[in-house]
Amino acid sequence: MKLLFTIDKKNYPPQGTVGRRPSVRGIIQRNGKLAMIHSLKYDYYKFPGGGMEEGESLEDTLIREVREESGLSILPHTIREFGCVRRIERGLREDIFLQENFYFFCEAEDAPAAQLLDDYEAEERFTLEFVSPAQAIRTNENALAHLPPEKTHYPCMLEREIRVLQMIERETKE
Repeated sequence: MKLLFTIDKKNYPPQGTVGRRPSVRGIIQRNGKLAMIHSLKYDYYKFPGGGMEEGESLEDTLIREVREESGLSILPHTIREFGCVRRIERGLREDIFLQENFYFFCEAEDAPAAQLLDDYEAEERFTLEFVSPAQAIRTNENALAHLPPEKTHYPCMLEREIRVLQMIERETKE
């Protein structure tokens, strides 16, 4: 899968221990809008998706994570690669946190089922919304400027989602 870009905070010891967390994200478009997960608590948008479990393929992770976070059921035959974003920064458990986020375009069934949220996702009140890339970018830029200081990993996540949204927005205008 092609590398879209890397976010490297360079805030870690170069020879430190490395923790890896591959993640998968779904890009679902309908009528010029994108399926996004809205954190009602912190008012930001993210693509539905999450971390791979042991032995899972990228596609299996995509289908499971999108279903859990959004309630949407991916149509497997519609999955196609968009690209990967690499994130490198100081870790909480290891010295270096390396996350590869694999983005896929895909389609989903029309009617969502109930979400299956983790505790933190429920606490943030994750909600599926279809929004324009421009709206998600504006909301995330505002969230980036007003994040509570304890949300140390959120700036990287928001920067990542803003840049991917901008790429999709450019691609759809061409």
